Amino acid sequence: MPETHKPARRKMGALPNFIFASRWLQLPLYLGLIAAQAVYAFHFWVELVHLLEAAFGNQHALQALISSIGYKTDVQITTLNETVIMLVVLALIDVVMISNLLIMVIVGGYETFVSRLNLEGHPDQPEWLDHVNASVLKVKLGTAIIGISSIHLLKTFINAANYDEKVLMWQTIIHIAFLLSAIAIAVADRLMSHHDTAGH
Repeated sequence: MPETHKPARRKMGALPNFIFASRWLQLPLYLGLIAAQAVYAFHFWVELVHLLEAAFGNQHALQALISSIGYKTDVQITTLNETVIMLVVLALIDVVMISNLLIMVIVGGYETFVSRLNLEGHPDQPEWLDHVNASVLKVKLGTAIIGISSIHLLKTFINAANYDEKVLMWQTIIHIAFLLSAIAIAVADRLMSHHDTAGH
């Protein structure tokens, strides 16, 4: 079988090499996002511990939960009720979805714009990372943002009594705007991919 040789790598000039190396300036940004992810993980466990403590009757934990979700009622709450549990669980889901978004930005962005991660053959390699590029990343981020916006909107509707009508209206409008933007990005990406396929 004839040996296949990789094409020889061209030597880059000093200026192109410097410009290309500037991509490493993004590294501190991704490290910063990892730090933000750690803060989210800490916040998640604080809220979860408060929920578990409130379930066993801890009043301080219950009041901390009620304060964090912005739940207000004329009747003093002394035990967990279904609405408080639902709002807390939605807040936890919200943290998880934002963490997923951060992972997509950190891993996908680093792989696309900074340097290869060389995860081929790794058992934990995300399936979407196989064919990640700037367009795929935009569509996935748009979908993730819609999911986060949906959770926020659901939390607002459950706790609607504590919000002004204008807040409810604007949150709904913003959510629809996110939805339309994601659809537009997905359609544009699909049209571009069809155009590229037809061109070959």
